[in-house]
Amino acid sequence: MIIDLREQQLLKFEQIAQKIMAQPETYLNFDSVADFYQATWLDDFPKGTTFYASGLDDGAEQFYARIELRVYRHDGALGNPHHARQGCYLNITHNHKTEIQFGFIFALTAQ
Repeated sequence: MIIDLREQQLLKFEQIAQKIMAQPETYLNFDSVADFYQATWLDDFPKGTTFYASGLDDGAEQFYARIELRVYRHDGALGNPHHARQGCYLNITHNHKTEIQFGFIFALTAQ
């Protein structure tokens, strides 16, 4: 049995993203961008995950954050030689209500 470590990283990211989407009030409770960067749950994401945030400071009521993991592949992942899953992301927007969007990043490979 071959274990694809890149796929495992993507699955771990997806599992954490699902937890955040299921209970946003548990994870997304901060008053400043600095609070976001100090959130301990960011450490749960796989190594190589990047994140950034804007808003909240200087009296702003809006907040935007992106959490992203890219895994570079050249092998036609998931059995499709022309569509390789390269990563996943979680977008968080707060402006009177919180919206969370999860998605995959795909890259077309040469045929």
